[in-house]
Amino acid sequence: MSRRWPAAAIVAAVAASILFGGSAASADAVRDDQYWLDGYGIRAAWATTKGAGVTIAIIDTGVDGSVPELVGAVIGGTDFSGLGSLNGQKPVGTDGPEHGTMVASLAAGRGTNATDGVIGAAPAASILSISIGFGEGAGTSDDQIAAAVRYAVDKGADVINMSLTRNTLDWPESWDDAFLYAMRNDVVIVAAAGNRGSGTTEVGAPATMPGVLTVAGVDTNGKASFDASSQGITIAVSAPSEQLVGVVPGGQHVKWSGTSGATPIVAGVVALVRAAHPSLDANDVINRIVATAKDAGAPGADAIYGFGLIDARAAVQASVPRVSENPMGSLAEWITVHRRAPSTAVPAPAPAPSAPPSSTPPTSTATPVAPDSAGPQSPLGTILPTVSLLRNVGIPLAVVLFFFAAFVAVVVVGIQRVRAARETE
Repeated sequence: MSRRWPAAAIVAAVAASILFGGSAASADAVRDDQYWLDGYGIRAAWATTKGAGVTIAIIDTGVDGSVPELVGAVIGGTDFSGLGSLNGQKPVGTDGPEHGTMVASLAAGRGTNATDGVIGAAPAASILSISIGFGEGAGTSDDQIAAAVRYAVDKGADVINMSLTRNTLDWPESWDDAFLYAMRNDVVIVAAAGNRGSGTTEVGAPATMPGVLTVAGVDTNGKASFDASSQGITIAVSAPSEQLVGVVPGGQHVKWSGTSGATPIVAGVVALVRAAHPSLDANDVINRIVATAKDAGAPGADAIYGFGLIDARAAVQASVPRVSENPMGSLAEWITVHRRAPSTAVPAPAPAPSAPPSSTPPTSTATPVAPDSAGPQSPLGTILPTVSLLRNVGIPLAVVLFFFAAFVAVVVVGIQRVRAARETE
């Protein structure tokens, strides 16, 4: 039985409003509206690279590669919904089919020429379009996503963009294998935190999964977007999620908001880092993104901004020490603790009920969760015991219990022998 996810679940953001028709005469204003190119160091990073040679997989509603800004950018793809085209370029679904094309334009749009049209954060990167569907006739969303992740890896993706949410903290076991397959094959997975205004009050999977680069959203002033961003301890970085411009099938330009748009901006920056530093593995690429982010909330990582606002120039050009582990946690370790030893884990909360499909702009005025002043935490740390907890508490306790049991056994044997000796006298 398929899960009917809300439109926000393809974290979509919001209903996009038509901005321009797509003619060259009006496209200058489109480029001018891309305030994040200069404000977040993206244009400065292009002095080093524009992402050539890097492939970004867009797992979404399908990317229309025929729009002017994406001609030549989409190099392959497929459909897992049963509703799309063999190459993944037919928009699918009745609620937000344009979503995938908007997302792709912010990741790797080429513009319509050097100065006009929507240009992505990595305008020389390639796009792999993988269409999935939600609702009637599309099959089980969980299974589609697991298959899509594996397909992206097998087809050579360096980055996977997931502007979607399951709206639950937990995820199916099929995702364990698929996401671990991606991570072990050196693929960076970038996921949207979700939008409070669309009903996602806290981050949901895949944004809760250890090792995933989760993206929150900020407004044009760099402040947390109360409508277009959810919060949670697994957030890695923040990026613009309001007053975004994108392209929809047919070539029209639209304005929209949501972490659906913030995520491909970050995925594009990941592509820039991978192109500039081809010898770095996924752990080091993610580390460069979070280590160079500009702190925006409480010192260190917090539940609203993560490690801070992305800085593409610094991520590409700064000197950053290498790491041996993913700063966003280990999915393999989580699986070992949670799936293999369920008796040590507190059951996860029951899945939140899905909201009815909606494509209206978010209107939530929910008060944001206070930032976590304790600094970085392990993903799902408030739900499951950590490995260190098991090591520092569980193992020593087991040793103490062992010796106590041995002592009791010796005492019991001694008493029995004394009684036996008395009975023979």
